[in-house]
Amino acid sequence: MSDCIFCKIIQGDIPCNKVYEDEHVLAFHDIAPKADTHILVIPKQHIVNLSATTEDEWPIVTKVLQSINKVAAQENLEGFRVISNNGEKGGQEVFHMHWHVLAGSKLTGF
Repeated sequence: MSDCIFCKIIQGDIPCNKVYEDEHVLAFHDIAPKADTHILVIPKQHIVNLSATTEDEWPIVTKVLQSINKVAAQENLEGFRVISNNGEKGGQEVFHMHWHVLAGSKLTGF
């Protein structure tokens, strides 16, 4: 999608502080962190969110989720929280599926 900020990051049009990349997934530091460590993990394929995922896109979603463990291990995260907001009423601001990986000082609440 030409107006999607995450698609522009994937294409290299917007720089990011990358921590992980493979054929299907990109992970990078959030520019407005909400924790000591705040990494976004996104599919390279434009998928709006979990609610909009089609049957043929689920293998990509699985690869994204598997990569979260790789990122956590690579970044030596002892514990972490994973969040994905779905839809405007669910707090989603960028309509390209993404997972927030938060870690650092003991996380409280949810």
